[in-house]
Amino acid sequence: MPTYIALLSYTQKGMENIKESPSRLDKAREAIKSAGGQLKSFYLTMGGYDAVSIFEAPDDAAYAKTILSIASKGNIKTQTLKAFTEDEYRKIISSLQ
Repeated sequence: MPTYIALLSYTQKGMENIKESPSRLDKAREAIKSAGGQLKSFYLTMGGYDAVSIFEAPDDAAYAKTILSIASKGNIKTQTLKAFTEDEYRKIISSLQ
């Protein structure tokens, strides 16, 4: 299953309701699961982003639908990185000519 890394930033609304963020994370986990994916990890971070999540989804469309649904609540802004496993990386590199 493809892996996605989401870099998350709280919006003003998200910060105003920060104490509700653990329950929002639980709801996001359920939304990902309902889409056939899995939240692999979540980290509160310091620096350019407020949090980072890593999850798997069946495909890009399922990921996009899920992350857009989560972000549409107005509590976070996201930037997504599609990740490749080490095995996928090795296959890609070995196919270079």
